[in-house]
Amino acid sequence: MNYKEGMLVHGALDNQVILVTGGGTGLGASMSRYFLSLGAKLVISSRKLAVLEATADALEKETGGLVLPLACDIRDHNAVSEMYGKAKSHFGKVDAVVNNAAANFISPTQRLSPNAFHTILDIVLKGTSNMTLIAGQDWIKDQKSGVFLNIVTTYASTGSAFVVPSAAAKAGVLAMTRSLAVEWGPLGIRSNAIAPGPFPTEGAWERLLPGHMAEKFNPAKRVPLGRVGDHQELANLAAYLISPFSAFVNGEVITIDGGEWLQGAGQFNGFREVKEEEWNALTSKRKKTD
Repeated sequence: MNYKEGMLVHGALDNQVILVTGGGTGLGASMSRYFLSLGAKLVISSRKLAVLEATADALEKETGGLVLPLACDIRDHNAVSEMYGKAKSHFGKVDAVVNNAAANFISPTQRLSPNAFHTILDIVLKGTSNMTLIAGQDWIKDQKSGVFLNIVTTYASTGSAFVVPSAAAKAGVLAMTRSLAVEWGPLGIRSNAIAPGPFPTEGAWERLLPGHMAEKFNPAKRVPLGRVGDHQELANLAAYLISPFSAFVNGEVITIDGGEWLQGAGQFNGFREVKEEEWNALTSKRKKTD
């Protein structure tokens, strides 16, 4: 067994209906595929219906599971409400929501227009709050338990230059995760988050690290384990947090980044680049002053 294999037992998500925003591509599609293989029924949503339908068809053929593709702009509360209603009507219920839809780009903050800044806030924070409020209100009305899993980032806690709108929005999602874990926990509704490090996806990777920047700022070089993440690793963690196996996990954000953010957090962590002969010189100099 290795990290590229599924970790949960067969049937771990039997009869669970899981709604994944941003489920047509990238990490959303990878998580969806694993959920299906564990027995779940899936609703995937994003703005592009053609992409969703192609993904749904491929996932159903690959896993034998059931996938309902529903186009929706999560920035629009009424559109989200309509989408959720269709999902519930089709499958009879929704047991879990994975708030995965996001948008991001690299830019000096002073170069951003108000529209660019607000677009990221609206998709990430407003979209997640729309989805959470609509599903949460429905579960509370029906006196039904449920699970929220929010995909945030490691810099939701630390902040990060050059992705300020994303950092601000993800920090809001993280605060909402922890707040609702306490407020809605007594009602049987759990809320948790995953903070992924570098997991390559075709679309996001090209936007964030275009052309030569992918080599110049190779994320694997910032990870103590010396590699980027595999999609199955994230899918394993997501499935666990959705499943009954994590019934006592509530209000947590779990970082899965190979130690990347810790590598950048320590004041002297950059000294890993110091060569052996340089360490020898530093040691010799120190001994002379002892």
